[in-house]
Amino acid sequence: MAFSFELWKSDRLARRGRIETGHGQIETPAFMAVGTQATVKGLTPDQLEAVGTQVVLGNTYHLALRPGDELIAQMGGLHRFMNWRRPILTDSGGYQIYSLAANLQIDDRAAVFRSHIDGALLELSPEKAISIQENLGSDIAMCLDECPPNDTEPAYWQEAVRRTIHWAERCRNAQRRKDQALFAIVQGGTDVELRVRCAEKLIALDFPGYALGGFSVGETPEQMAAALEPSARVLPEKKPRYLMGVGRPADILRAVAAGIDLFDCVLPTRNGRNAMAFTAQGTLRLRNAVHKRDEAPLESDCGCPACRGYGRAYLHHLFLADEMLGCTLLSLHNLAFYNRLLAEARQAIEEGRYAEFSAVNLARWGASI
Repeated sequence: MAFSFELWKSDRLARRGRIETGHGQIETPAFMAVGTQATVKGLTPDQLEAVGTQVVLGNTYHLALRPGDELIAQMGGLHRFMNWRRPILTDSGGYQIYSLAANLQIDDRAAVFRSHIDGALLELSPEKAISIQENLGSDIAMCLDECPPNDTEPAYWQEAVRRTIHWAERCRNAQRRKDQALFAIVQGGTDVELRVRCAEKLIALDFPGYALGGFSVGETPEQMAAALEPSARVLPEKKPRYLMGVGRPADILRAVAAGIDLFDCVLPTRNGRNAMAFTAQGTLRLRNAVHKRDEAPLESDCGCPACRGYGRAYLHHLFLADEMLGCTLLSLHNLAFYNRLLAEARQAIEEGRYAEFSAVNLARWGASI
């Protein structure tokens, strides 16, 4: 099935829609579970589906290094390799230009990484990034971009935006698979004018979807909020909008209000592995002694495995005993919380009450999440 996006309802700027892919539908706005190395850490595909996960994100850089994109292609592609039947989005490796900058040389031709695993060189050009993602067989692939840290000098941001646009055109020209949608990535930091110029150049290249990259790289929540809405407004109305790497529940609700459709972040699973649970009332830290004799579930109205079968005292015990089950249960709960939050956001948009829904949640959480 060809890729498509249908926008069903808008409530002010908040949007309710559906993405169609060859591996099923994505109801938007949606949260994507991060499976960097062909796994969402500690969770099986069946467990992910059971808590409402619609789409998993994999990473070009990491999978190219290990086990190798050609091996994955020989195994029938990433869906078959990791036994995930629903949609997959693959990042291009552009974020690693930011996160692994100490091991990198970059120019207009390519980004050349020294592997964090064994020191071998990996040359990631726009053409190579597309080739790797086509071998992986994801439903949505991302253009290679340059993502500098927030405190970069303005002149370098200008250069990164120029290179991102240049690379996007090369990615589009290199694409061969017709069953894979290619999204472009808008850069520009917190400089709205620069982001708008970048977006306009990428829109002229007519991609099936657009992402906003370069957020959550050191800027304050206030800086992100100020740049996000005007950056989203300029993107095509009839194409999906993806905010990369932003994952605090409060930030997600504000971004939905600004017109964003897709999100990803390691926060729910990383925090789950570190004994932090997200709930409608705020966060819980399960290592704290207050939970030692508490038989209550994390949330009484949550249907995830952690809440259905276990009390806080047991979860507290698992983390103090360094048992892996604690990490699994809290990761599942946190993903269930995120997926439920976005499902409730979709319903609120359909009913024309998204602003009220968001305000109630933000007031209840305060600064806790």
